[in-house]
Amino acid sequence: MASDGLRPHPAASDLGATFRKAFEDHARFVWRVLRGLGVGDADVPDASQQVFVVLHDRLRDLSAEASMRTFIYGICLRVASDFRRRAHRRRERLVTDPPERATSISPEGRTADREALVALDGALDRLPAVQREVFVLYEIEELPMEEIARTLDCALQTAYSRLRIARRAVVEMLGEHLDETEDPQ
Repeated sequence: MASDGLRPHPAASDLGATFRKAFEDHARFVWRVLRGLGVGDADVPDASQQVFVVLHDRLRDLSAEASMRTFIYGICLRVASDFRRRAHRRRERLVTDPPERATSISPEGRTADREALVALDGALDRLPAVQREVFVLYEIEELPMEEIARTLDCALQTAYSRLRIARRAVVEMLGEHLDETEDPQ
């Protein structure tokens, strides 16, 4: 191990293999996180590509004790922030949705699912960034709270507090979309 606490610089072929494995293992995670962090549907492919470009450039900086998932999440935070900040300057607007794939779900079920996702996106958009980040990582990505606190550089109890407040706000905002039989707490 290098004296600076970072992994020793592997050969280029090792980096390539590590990057390929990271891409294969985490591509879906990156898309979900970017959506959860407020990147628009039309921007997710570009933002995802940007995440992996940065990962490729910074792979040598990954410390031995760091989780690849946590490292990638940190990159996603910065890329999502950049994309949200630039979104208001765009002139392009999508006018139609892409065609849907054939599924066994009824049209009513698809409509209900789509409405629930739109409602969740809207609720997440209204949360402060610090609460949204904890909510997405814990509730959607199912990361352990200790890892979330480390990633967001906050105390464990602070992360739990942000989650509790975010849950309460999401439940209030999604009132009619929540199943009456399910207890959100």
